[in-house]
Amino acid sequence: MQFLGFRLHGFQKQPDVKTVQGLIEKTLKHVLGKEKTKVLGSGRTDARVSATNFPMELFLYEEITDLTDFLSLFNHNLPNDIKALSIKEVDEKFNVITDSKVKEYLYFFSYGEKFHPFAAPVMTCFYEDLDLELMKKGAKLFQGKHWFKHYCTKPTEFANYNREILVSEIVENDIYSANFFPDKSYVYRIKSSGFLRNQVRLIMGTLFRLGKGEITLEFIKKSLIEHNIDRPLPFVAPASGLILNKVEYEL
Repeated sequence: MQFLGFRLHGFQKQPDVKTVQGLIEKTLKHVLGKEKTKVLGSGRTDARVSATNFPMELFLYEEITDLTDFLSLFNHNLPNDIKALSIKEVDEKFNVITDSKVKEYLYFFSYGEKFHPFAAPVMTCFYEDLDLELMKKGAKLFQGKHWFKHYCTKPTEFANYNREILVSEIVENDIYSANFFPDKSYVYRIKSSGFLRNQVRLIMGTLFRLGKGEITLEFIKKSLIEHNIDRPLPFVAPASGLILNKVEYEL
């Protein structure tokens, strides 16, 4: 699935608000009639977070005889900010959550002058001047195996905070373009087998503070060592710049 999350309250279905799952289930009910279905997403996303590749598992009591026709009809009835890219049959052993191997997130941002409002659904503008080269050095510090409890909101006592980040880098944005985008924009790219709650946004918030000169590279190094700082990190970057870009499986 692909979706633009700007008007939605995340993937998971919730009462009284519009979510990706809720709109998908409403569409399935229309397309399949009274057929019972169950939808399982590959994870949760925060409100306003988007996805270019979000795997979702669909359980049915009756087999769909023509997947191509179903996909076309499904897309025809989905809202314009949600799209089904492809569909394939899997066996009963497959689990869309636990069988994922690598996830990649992208965080798009610009800094300095305020950008055109039309860019807001997929990009964050940091109004301050930032030391981008220092932020690039800071991003590299997160790569590898580290202790990430400080990069998790509402941490619990029994969670595993020793995680490995496969890629962590800031590069110039050459992925998306539009005539209302700022002349220069950037993307923070991060890959791992799994992420803690708000981990990517907390990392991005920390890099933003680094670029403003509020913290140092040494602070980041200490934050990745167990018990080295005794307070939570104060800034979670806005959600609307965050995109789940890819989820990889071994099928």
